[in-house]
Amino acid sequence: MKVVLETNVCISGVFFSGPLYQILKAWRDGKIQILVSPAILEEYHRVMLQLSARFPEIDSRALVDFLAVHSEIVVPPPLPPVIQADPSDDKFLEYTLAGEARCIVSGDRDFLSLAKF
Repeated sequence: MKVVLETNVCISGVFFSGPLYQILKAWRDGKIQILVSPAILEEYHRVMLQLSARFPEIDSRALVDFLAVHSEIVVPPPLPPVIQADPSDDKFLEYTLAGEARCIVSGDRDFLSLAKF
């Protein structure tokens, strides 16, 4: 199954354990395929760098490079704005459609408020 991981889900799965870690474990075990794009990878890296001061043992560049190599890279066409509260989240919708992903994994209220897309 193809999925798109919203940034907070990816970051939480890398830096913390728990249910979000289970998603990354399913990916590692080949149960899901993660879709990314250059913009998503850039955002993952930017946020990981912010956390790296608290977690110096985690090499964020290596993690992003690993994701780039072992995920499906999608470069979608832009869509009209959908998420008014945070337009930067629209990119996750674009990647989901372009990559024919089954879902976006997110805890972000902006995504959760979309009844259907």
